[in-house]
Amino acid sequence: MRKTVFADNHFYHIYNRGVEKRNIFLDESDYFRFIRILFEFNDVNSVFLRDRDRCRGRTSANGEKQKRDRLVEIICFCLMPNHFHLLLNQKREGGIVKFMQKLGTGYTMYFNTKNKRDGVLFQGAFKSIPIESDEYLIYLSSYIHLNPVELKEPRWKEEGIKNWKAIGQFLGQYRWSSYPDYLGKKNFPYITNRNFLIEYFGDKEKYKQFVNSWLIKDWEKVKSLTFES
Repeated sequence: MRKTVFADNHFYHIYNRGVEKRNIFLDESDYFRFIRILFEFNDVNSVFLRDRDRCRGRTSANGEKQKRDRLVEIICFCLMPNHFHLLLNQKREGGIVKFMQKLGTGYTMYFNTKNKRDGVLFQGAFKSIPIESDEYLIYLSSYIHLNPVELKEPRWKEEGIKNWKAIGQFLGQYRWSSYPDYLGKKNFPYITNRNFLIEYFGDKEKYKQFVNSWLIKDWEKVKSLTFES
């Protein structure tokens, strides 16, 4: 039984990885499927998956956006080969649990069917940590958006980022993250609500500068909110 009691209008770091640290995304279609689920299943009502372009916004036949009754606000996300990170704000009672159950079950069924396998895909129940201050929130968002650096500089957390120019370009083009949308690029804009962070910093450029100012000491600020805690 999950002991965490999630409060409405409170932020949480939600994350999980593949059982035995196995990869849970094997190709581009897997990433797209997970992102589709992030969008489609974030609704009180049951929905069917649509083609992947609908991740960019649910629309009616006349092109107008349909009203949604979201379970959570997704502030930011990042998908890595063997794990994922979500920064969520619960919008209704039980919203995070319901959303994560739908997400975990839906993606596992898809993955197992596609790869002709049985059994669990994720390493137990999803992990959750409440965010108790604005400082933790902004540094955690930066950490989540910097996660793909691991693919280029595996020891970035301990040794810092050596080539910021190359890393900045890489992060801005990394599709499986909300960071491109924070930069003003239309990647998956209807997945996330970016208002809180953009308003906190004032504009997109200042948020970008904050992310690009990551220092080794910043790792200590969020270490307790991650897998490595």
